[in-house]
Amino acid sequence: MRLKNGIFLFLGALIWGTAFVAQSLGNNYMGPLTFQAARSVLAVAFLLPIVLVRNHMRRARIAAGDTQVFVPDRQKTLRGGILAGIFLTAASGFQQIGLIGTDVGKSGFLTALYIVLVPVISFLFTRRSSLKIWISVAIAVLGLYCLCINGQFRIAPYDAVLISCAFLFACQITVIDRFCVGTDSIELSLLQFVVCLVLSSVLCFIFEKPSLQGIAAGILPLLYAGILSSGVAYTFQIIGQKGQDPAIASLIMSLESVISALSGWLFLGQTLTNREFLGCVLMFTAIIFAQLPERKKTAARG
Repeated sequence: MRLKNGIFLFLGALIWGTAFVAQSLGNNYMGPLTFQAARSVLAVAFLLPIVLVRNHMRRARIAAGDTQVFVPDRQKTLRGGILAGIFLTAASGFQQIGLIGTDVGKSGFLTALYIVLVPVISFLFTRRSSLKIWISVAIAVLGLYCLCINGQFRIAPYDAVLISCAFLFACQITVIDRFCVGTDSIELSLLQFVVCLVLSSVLCFIFEKPSLQGIAAGILPLLYAGILSSGVAYTFQIIGQKGQDPAIASLIMSLESVISALSGWLFLGQTLTNREFLGCVLMFTAIIFAQLPERKKTAARG
C-alpha cells in the first residue's frame, strides 16, 4: 500500500517539477490571479466528466445489487473540498505572485519549506512525528539548499510571499490527510478546484484586468498547468496521501525541486554542478531514510 502511495506522490512531484516553467511563462501573458483562475477552469473541465461517469457507474452497480460498492461520505467530501480549496487558492496564488520577482530555483526552495511545516502542524493538531522523520526533514532542507540556492541568500519581499505560500501548502497537505479517507479522491480534487475557480475568479476581476487575448496567447502553459499540474497531479496527491504519514508524503512531493533540476540537465542541456548533484543525493537519502521501517521494541523476557 505504501509503495502504491509513494508512486502516486512521486508522479505528482514529477509533474509539478516541470510546472514551474509553465507558471513562469504564464506570467508573461497574464496576471498571476488570472492564470490561476484559468488553470482552475481547465482542471474542473478535466475532472468533472470523470466524476460524472464514475458516479453513473457507481449508481448502476448499486442498482444491480452490488454490495461491495464504495460509497463516499458526501458531507466529509464537501467539508474537505472547501477547506482544501481555500488553502490551495491562497497557496497557489502566492506561489504565482512570488514567481514574478524570484528565480525558479529559489522559488522551489522556499515553496518546498512545507516539508518542515507539515510535521510541525501534524505535531500540534493530529499526530506526533518520530525522530527519524525530523532527521529526514533536516537532511532534505540541506539538500534543497544545495540544489536551489547559489550565492548569497537574502530574503526579499517576494521571498516572504513564497514562505507564506509554503505555510499554506502545509495546511492544504494537512487538510488532505484529514479528509482523504472515506472520500472519493477525484471528487475531493474536483471540489477543491471548484472552490479555487470561484475564489480566483473573484480576486482576478478585483485586482487585475483579465483579457481573452492574454489567455489565448498563454494557452500552452495554461494547458500544462491546468490539466496536468492541477487536474492530474493534485488528484495523485490525494490518492497518494491515503494511509500515508503526511510528513513522509510532503518529503516525497518535495522531489519536485530535484526533478526540475534533473529535467533541465537531461533534456535542456543545463549543467548540474557538484553542489546541485549533492543536493539531489541528500534529498533522495532523506526520503529513503524516512521510509525505512522502525525497529519494534521487544518485550523483556522474565
